[in-house]
Formats: sequence, structure tokens, C-alpha cells
Amino acid sequence: MPDHRICFDFDIRFSNGGGLQGQDFRLDLDGEDIGDAALAERLVRELRLLMVGEVRILNRRVIVERHKGSGVAPAGDAVECGADEASRLFDLSHTIEHGTITYKGLPAPLICDYLSREDSRAFYEAGTEFQIGRIDMVSNTGTYIDTPFHRFADGHDLAGLPLARAADLPGLLVRVEGSEGPAIDWQHFAPFDCRGHAVLVHTGWDRHWGTDAYFEGHPFLTEKAAEFLRDAGAALVGIDSHNIDDTRGRTRPVHTVLLGAGIPIVEHMTGLSALPVSGFRFSAVPPKVRGMGTFPVRAHARVMREP
Repeated sequence: MPDHRICFDFDIRFSNGGGLQGQDFRLDLDGEDIGDAALAERLVRELRLLMVGEVRILNRRVIVERHKGSGVAPAGDAVECGADEASRLFDLSHTIEHGTITYKGLPAPLICDYLSREDSRAFYEAGTEFQIGRIDMVSNTGTYIDTPFHRFADGHDLAGLPLARAADLPGLLVRVEGSEGPAIDWQHFAPFDCRGHAVLVHTGWDRHWGTDAYFEGHPFLTEKAAEFLRDAGAALVGIDSHNIDDTRGRTRPVHTVLLGAGIPIVEHMTGLSALPVSGFRFSAVPPKVRGMGTFPVRAHARVMREP
């Protein structure tokens, strides 16, 4: 059965004065509809409001749309690759093959075998630099992990990446698919406890993988979003988009903030639509290579089966 959500306006009056209004507010539905009285009760409960005097529900309509806060993984949206009776494994990585292009349209050195930290400065604003290494393949290919050394010369590299930052992490999925505009700001993460979690951002942009559309107008995090995740204690941040930063400019504030705090980044993910919001474990472990800051990974999630 498809997911249903209710979209509505509301006008709340408080018994001690003042009010609160909202337009096009959305809530997940357990069924296909809900009465106004039950909806008003749920709205007050969801917003944790006190001293409510009157609630008016206006311009309501039911829409078919994926639940943003669903704890149940829908079937068939990602490659399920077995596991055991208690859990399921989902592959969240793109397949790499000969000729795979991950960064089409960037200056030629960025899609060659190697880019030194010194040479990279020609492509970014002052103070921003990256290192991309090579071991028989381009390190920024397919689904890959960035470690601090990718951005900072004194940051730890792949060999120095703590396993606790990339293996068997409690996962948190933040759904932003369908948001207006490409920028993903801090408010999307505010409802969640991100501390110690791999925070995966589901934009749905992976649907463009392998096409020219993948490289233009992609979703990205804002600098404030990165600062929020850093301050909230995120262990890792992943995204199913072309880049976690806005590539239209010559700075990379999200890479700078997260990698500067020792928080690895996993980019070019896929299949996130199959995951629940929570209740899964995430892993994206690279090889233990000295002197490299980024490398492809087999990102995957273990989702616990319902008893």
C-alpha cells in the first residue's frame, strides 16, 4: 500500500494569549485519511504544545508521498544482499567499471590519475586545497569516503581513519527528497539526535547517476548544516548526491567544517530510499592506505528485521 500524508494549514490559539499559524504542514498517516479532531490532537502532540485553547484545521488534502519519518524500510528500492534471520543487508554503493565518470566537467587534472595538493590550489579559492591519489584507479570514483587528509595536509589519512568512524555505526536517515531548492540547511537535522550516528542524507539525486543531469543543480549541505552536524556530534555524514558541497563556487565549506572536525564524508551513495529513519547499522570502510585521503568503499547498511 502506498504511503499517505496529509497536507494542511492550521491556526492555533493559546489559552494564555498569542497564536501559531502554519501553511502546507505535513504529517504521515497510518491509513488513508484522518478526521479534523484527531488531526488537531496529533498536531498538538507532535509539536509538544502547551496551553492550547483552539485548533483550526484549514485547506486539508491527502497526498500520496513517502513517509519522511517512517521506521519501516520499503521493499525493492535498493539491492538487498542477504544477512541472517535477524537482519537484512542493503548495498548503498554505485558499481565502478571501466570508464566510470564521477566528476564530469571538472578541469582535466581532476579526472586524471593524480592531483597534488599544490596543483589543486589553481581550482579553488585561497586557503582551499585537496589531495587526490592513485592506486591503479582514480580515488574519487563511484561511492567513496573522504578523510581529513583529503582536505588538510595534517589530517589523518585512510590508514589513520579510526574504524569507529566508519564501521558498524548506528545510522540515522534524514529524508530531504522533494525539498524546494538544492540547499539543505541545518533545520532538516534539528529534530534528530545525531550524536555518534552516521547521518545519511537522502536526496533522491542518485536517480540521475550515469546521466549529464547528475552534475547540474545537485542537492548540497550548507555551511550552517555542517556546523550543526559537527556541534551535534555526528560520527560520519553521507549523501546520495554529486557532492556534499555546492560546487558552483570555489570553496568547499562543508568539507572544511566536517573533515576539520575529523568527521568522514561518504559521497555518491545510492539506495537510501530503502532504509528506515533509524534502527540500522552503517559501514563504509576503505583500505588502509598511507598517504591517501579518499577512496571508494562498499557502503552498506544492516537493517534489523521486525520480530
